[in-house]
Amino acid sequence: MKVALVLERFDPRRGGLEYWTCQLAGRLIDRGHEVHVVASRFAEPAGDLPIVAHPLPSAKSRLGFAEAAQAELLSFAPDVIHDMGSGWYCDVFQPHGGSFAAMAQRKLLLYRRCLRPLKRRIDGMLPRHRQFRALMQRQYADHGQVLLALSRLVADDFQRLHRVPSDRIRIVYNGVDTNRFSPEHRPKFRRSVRRQLGIGDDTVCALIVAHDFRLKGLATLLRAMRHLGNESRPIHLTVVGGKRIAKWQRMARRLGVKSAVSFVGSQDDTVPYYAAADVYVHPTFYDSCSLVVLEAAACGLPVITTRLNGASELFEDGVQGWLLSDPTDAGLLASRMRTMLDDSLRQEMGRAARAAAAEHTFDRNVDEILAVYEEAVSSRRTGGHAVRTSAARGLSLEFRPAGAQHQIRLP
Repeated sequence: MKVALVLERFDPRRGGLEYWTCQLAGRLIDRGHEVHVVASRFAEPAGDLPIVAHPLPSAKSRLGFAEAAQAELLSFAPDVIHDMGSGWYCDVFQPHGGSFAAMAQRKLLLYRRCLRPLKRRIDGMLPRHRQFRALMQRQYADHGQVLLALSRLVADDFQRLHRVPSDRIRIVYNGVDTNRFSPEHRPKFRRSVRRQLGIGDDTVCALIVAHDFRLKGLATLLRAMRHLGNESRPIHLTVVGGKRIAKWQRMARRLGVKSAVSFVGSQDDTVPYYAAADVYVHPTFYDSCSLVVLEAAACGLPVITTRLNGASELFEDGVQGWLLSDPTDAGLLASRMRTMLDDSLRQEMGRAARAAAAEHTFDRNVDEILAVYEEAVSSRRTGGHAVRTSAARGLSLEFRPAGAQHQIRLP
């Protein structure tokens, strides 16, 4: 099968979307598929994959990228076009960050209740938000594509905010490489990393891995650490990722928890930090299905996250960790973290977390994605031909039966 993957940057170091897509490309190639990648940037670490690269010129806007991607896709004949959330011309649309409209709603929780109406009005006037609205209007319009939701949370957003009927939606949770992310790496990394961070053997190490600290609830987590300052057993927080660390270090200092928090910045390999940790804490305001939560669980760490994280649907409160309803409640978060000072409970939850992650491997993820691809191809074959209408400029692409060429038709 000739598969086209569409995203802005093909770079596994950039974030969860890009890392997942590079993994997917590699697995598809391993299974004998021909993978084409349409993107504006290709990173060197992704160069080892034998993909067919379709570099796009730099676009001044998201709409410009989507138009350029469509033009490039019309120049060759993929069997399936899988868009990761940047364009509109596709068979399978999978916005990894979930709906932008949903994220904008959840981000309002970052502000005081009295300020939210004002923030909503200001956002409505921003060029960036106007551009996203124009983009989403085309992305969610029905032109024959299947929408892949990373969780029930995201599927509900598609229906509630974009009026997408349920029969156009498939739910496919993220998968995790349970060999790379495994408790078996603890003997190799645990002691050396903890020594490097100055964490004692009896100290419980909490971990968060994130780029957008504000959205992922680091402020709540730092306030929770203040509540835990007088515990009989010490607890230390390791923060991996982020670009503007200084202001968060200042916040830790103001809260009096500076000595109990280590900011290590972005890391090419997070496995050693999972190995050094005892519990993973992710009080996010919004995640479609957090990869880092699945990675932590696969490493045998109990997980504390919120129900605004689609990955929470894979866990049970009090079994693999704790699920919180309010990402701003530092007191409740501290009380849940306090339970992790109990070695036996923490280890029991960690084993349950590993078992849950083992049910959602990356290979299973690829199997489910391929099933959706086959559904798209099969629907065209059984129907003789079907028309996929372009979301721009009235172009439509007619799919002939297998073996025939695609034809562009002008209205």
